[in-house]
Amino acid sequence: MTFSRCATLALTLLGLTSSGYSQTNPDADDGLNLRYANGVAAVVENKVITVDDIRKEIAPLLPQLQRDARNEEDFNKRLESVQDSIIQELIDRVLIINEFRKDEKKQIPPGFIDSRIADIQSQQFDNDRSKFLGFLRARGTTLRQYRIEVEDDIIYSYMRQQQRKSQSIVSPVRIETYYEENKERFQQEDSVHLRLIQLNGASDESEAQLLTRAMEVIGRFQRGEDFSELAKEYSEDSRRSKGGDWGWQKRSDLKKEFSSPLFNLDKGEITDPVLTSDGCFLLFAEDRKYAGIQPIDQVRDTIERILIQRMSSVSEERWLERLRRNGYVKHY
Repeated sequence: MTFSRCATLALTLLGLTSSGYSQTNPDADDGLNLRYANGVAAVVENKVITVDDIRKEIAPLLPQLQRDARNEEDFNKRLESVQDSIIQELIDRVLIINEFRKDEKKQIPPGFIDSRIADIQSQQFDNDRSKFLGFLRARGTTLRQYRIEVEDDIIYSYMRQQQRKSQSIVSPVRIETYYEENKERFQQEDSVHLRLIQLNGASDESEAQLLTRAMEVIGRFQRGEDFSELAKEYSEDSRRSKGGDWGWQKRSDLKKEFSSPLFNLDKGEITDPVLTSDGCFLLFAEDRKYAGIQPIDQVRDTIERILIQRMSSVSEERWLERLRRNGYVKHY
């Protein structure tokens, strides 16, 4: 579907289409009243998920949906997809909390809830209890009801965290297999952990005098002094306090006047002075990584994180499917 010029002009003047797609109005209609005329989206166990529950979650997302949508039809598709995702998340939240509450031995200590409410009062209400209580009154919520909400939040976070922890061990064989099957992912460019000293030169200082100062620094380095300490003493650039540390740099990140001498260094070596219009530079290779596929020992932790995340996602989806299968859920 595309808009004609007349239709686009009409949308601009009106701010909204009948479905809620907006070019000028940030308060677009989310379409939920049309989709759920009874105000109920789902029932999960003994809890009703209402249009207002969904609206609270979707409201912050609407402006981005409007910006991303190509036209009205695209906006409606995106909006319905987001609504469906939010409804499923709200359903899963109820099922997860109910799963915890099935075991009467499991309890959240009241002190945890008190501490969390105190944090909220401090962070969101400047530790002003009257502001906090005013917020509850404006919501039409009692402190008792709010404590239950906070307790539910704690339970939900705890249950998800426990589920992730259950998938925290990866065998060395799986790591090695993943490495062998995905070696191309671990291709790296030539790179150097760069430290540098920049000497800007005084207005009355000749090039020869500037080079003499640079050679003095090189001499101290060659006599065993630490380059980072020399950078703190001599360098006149923004990283002086950090010992001239510019982190890992790829060849393609640097100008040729720097990359050519720098990438001829081995780990622990220093360049001759490099003169440019900006001053005189001494480049130091604190460490080196050479182009090619990284050895498995360098990427083992990365692979482990990838596999844990993948295993956790699969495990969590199976866990949620079981909760959905065993719980009472009715969609409207």
